[in-house]
Amino acid sequence: MYKVDLNSDLGESFGAYTIGSDDRVLALVSSANVACGFHAGDPSVMGATVAACRAQGVAVGAHPGFPDLVGFGRRQLAVTPDQAYGDVLYQIGALAGFCRTNGAPLQHVKPHGALYNMACKDLELARAVTRAVRDFDPALVLLAPAGASCLQQAAKELGVSFGCEVFADRAYEADGSLRDRRKPGAMITDTTTAIDRVVRMVKEQKVTAYTGEDIPVVAHSVCVHGDGARALEFVQALRSAFAENGIAVAPLAEVIADV
Repeated sequence: MYKVDLNSDLGESFGAYTIGSDDRVLALVSSANVACGFHAGDPSVMGATVAACRAQGVAVGAHPGFPDLVGFGRRQLAVTPDQAYGDVLYQIGALAGFCRTNGAPLQHVKPHGALYNMACKDLELARAVTRAVRDFDPALVLLAPAGASCLQQAAKELGVSFGCEVFADRAYEADGSLRDRRKPGAMITDTTTAIDRVVRMVKEQKVTAYTGEDIPVVAHSVCVHGDGARALEFVQALRSAFAENGIAVAPLAEVIADV
């Protein structure tokens, strides 16, 4: 039996603004990356999201990002490694408080947006992020891209457990990196193609790169998005395909424990 985690970014509402369909997504995923108030979310939303995760049996992860509500954490900020360390540690601690009061263990940390992308290419930034994870709780799992990245290198150097994340709707370059969204063919828009690619990544540990060749890939967790009805329908179809192919869905920590 194959096993994989399904993760989604949740808790992104803020004040009077509702973003996403968290209640519906929670019924379909095994791990949630909860915004920690810097790029999205607020204390009330964080608490409610953690409580909902516990009620649905979904594992909780911190989703720290840059302090950039206006840009949704997608703009690159010029931060020092020390600043990134403090920001990430602060956000993990904030979410962990809500986890503790709700009796929901904190499972993992997945950096958000520009912080995630920059840490994949900047080793010093990756070390700062990973050190914050380790210093807060060495038992936490760091979620990193499946392709070779500085985040994986930092996790190995610092002795932090990590899970490899793949994306259902993104194309891959020959080096295992995600194809830039600004380039043609970066997004996989056909549902059947996307599902077939994910199933193959889990079962065969391979994916066809944009340039046509097969490349190796490790898929511990699949990132899915729940914005809009079609996205939710896609996740439901993906779950059905998993069942047909003997792929069980389980929280990230359980998946990597069996590796």
